[in-house]
Amino acid sequence: MSVSKVVSRPLLRAEVLDRYVEFVAARCRPNTVIATVSDLRAFFAVIDKSPVEVTTKDVFEFIAGQRRGRGDGRVVRLSDGEAGLAARTIRRRLAVLSSLFNYLVMCGEMAANPVPRGMASRRTGAGGRPVGSPLIRTPRTLPRVLDPADVILLLGAVRRWRDRAMVEAMVLGGLRCCEVIGLRMEDLQPTNKRVFIADGKGGHQRLIPMSAQFFQSISKYLSVERPLDTTTECVFVSLKGGRRGEPLSIDGLEQIVRAAETRAGLERATCHQLRHTCLTRLREAGMALEAIQAQAGHRSIESTRIYVHLADDWLAAEYQRAADSIDVTAGMLR
Repeated sequence: MSVSKVVSRPLLRAEVLDRYVEFVAARCRPNTVIATVSDLRAFFAVIDKSPVEVTTKDVFEFIAGQRRGRGDGRVVRLSDGEAGLAARTIRRRLAVLSSLFNYLVMCGEMAANPVPRGMASRRTGAGGRPVGSPLIRTPRTLPRVLDPADVILLLGAVRRWRDRAMVEAMVLGGLRCCEVIGLRMEDLQPTNKRVFIADGKGGHQRLIPMSAQFFQSISKYLSVERPLDTTTECVFVSLKGGRRGEPLSIDGLEQIVRAAETRAGLERATCHQLRHTCLTRLREAGMALEAIQAQAGHRSIESTRIYVHLADDWLAAEYQRAADSIDVTAGMLR
């Protein structure tokens, strides 16, 4: 994938960026390459220089521009009251830039990485070492989940067994949308009520249990909807139009969910919300964090801990149990 369109003038810039993208493509997955190209274009559309000429001042200028956003600044996000891009997006772009400049430093084309690791601070940590503050502060926000009633409305609004099965894969199994459309016929294990994820995030595989309801919907879809002349091994395919019988895309799945959301009269229901809803309900039902981690395909248990905070009933029950114990102790001391 080329990023030559990032700029029109110095050929050196295009050569450097293309070489770096080739390096990324050799060690990362396609979606990472696409995101890298997009973020590089965003930076060099603002900082019109060759990569080897970029300074820390340029990086700060880019951050300021991303924070301002477009227009007069009077349009802000309701979630955090800020204009411009979300902090997580800016931080991701800075991570891509830092990786580019680290690459150039290792190649001997730059003396140092112009992207600072953080801002200096007067605070000190253990051993009297200075503790810096992050360059971009990203608030820790909880993902939104759907109420059980909303899930029922959404499932009732889908029009095909194929669509119902895909929604159930996310809301009952916690699959990512890319994992749903990546399912192959050989990955389904209806006898054992399990699904094999052959190509999860980061290329990691896992074998997970799945609700019998999902397999019932799959059976209906395969018997009455899936074209008989389909040659692909992908489970979910387009059912009409010029792409009939071809694997469904992520965009296609998201459009299906959006259409069902509109018909159900829901304010918002996304593929990732369905996944969050599944994992939250599993935690509320008492499933161990390590088991949820395996179900979700998280590399780190820290990614799974957020569902402790989402599971309100579980947290409330734990608090009440502890509070009752404290009350008993306090009563004995009176």
